Amino acid sequence: MKTSLSKQLALFSLLVFLLIHAFATLSQTQSKLLLPYLLSDSVKAKAAEDSINALATAIPLQPIVRKHAERYLAENAEVLERIKEKQTAKCESIQRILVKHGVPEELLYLAIVESELNSRAISPVGAVGIWQLMPATARSLGLQVNAKTDQRRYVNKSSAAAADYLKALYKQFDDWLLVVAAYNCGAGNVNKAIRKSGSRDFWKMQRFLPAETRNHVKHFIATHFYYEESGSVVTLTKKERLRYLASLEAVIAKNDAPTPAESSAAFANPDIAPVDKQEGSLAVELKK
Repeated sequence: MKTSLSKQLALFSLLVFLLIHAFATLSQTQSKLLLPYLLSDSVKAKAAEDSINALATAIPLQPIVRKHAERYLAENAEVLERIKEKQTAKCESIQRILVKHGVPEELLYLAIVESELNSRAISPVGAVGIWQLMPATARSLGLQVNAKTDQRRYVNKSSAAAADYLKALYKQFDDWLLVVAAYNCGAGNVNKAIRKSGSRDFWKMQRFLPAETRNHVKHFIATHFYYEESGSVVTLTKKERLRYLASLEAVIAKNDAPTPAESSAAFANPDIAPVDKQEGSLAVELKK
């Protein structure tokens, strides 16, 4: 009886082993059969990604600002390069905070224009820190500003506050160039310029803005091109941005790829037709 039971157990163990081996072999065979299809999908996705990236880098420097940008970068290239070499970690940290708070990482370049990323920077009118926030604005954003503590000097806290402020301005204007303008001179002055000019296009209404603000926006665009060698949604007017995003959607559809989330943090809706990348090579020229 014991012998018979032992044989049964042995046979059962063998059967289990054979079943496991057969299942493993079948799984490997199925994986091999599926592999070409998985690779095909991967290639399609990569092709769409490459096409999107190629188009994204084709945003040129607007001709209307080219001379201004050339002059500004000729005067500030050394400073901008030093920031790139010595403050990479700080830049990356700020960009992570911006994206976490729902604004494009390229708005880092606004802080560079504002203060050259100097957390101890103070303007003649009392703006402080890398984002050059005024006391009232900083307090409204939740930062402590008093005799003992000035959180405008804290890189992480001030960056989070600035990101929230920029996002609020974007909800109001739906245009990143107007956001940069409003950051400099206030939303009230931008709205006044819109009313006087009858246009929400920065290039059409800029003469109704303070000269400092006009230059501030152009310095921001120039700095962006210096570091990126191209534009992005934040260097475009709303109209240009919408046309640009439509171009991206056309590329995605052409490649039969799924629509991805918008690159600079799902905030914008761009607007410029594909153009020759050479038009945006100002930074390359200046670095030579």
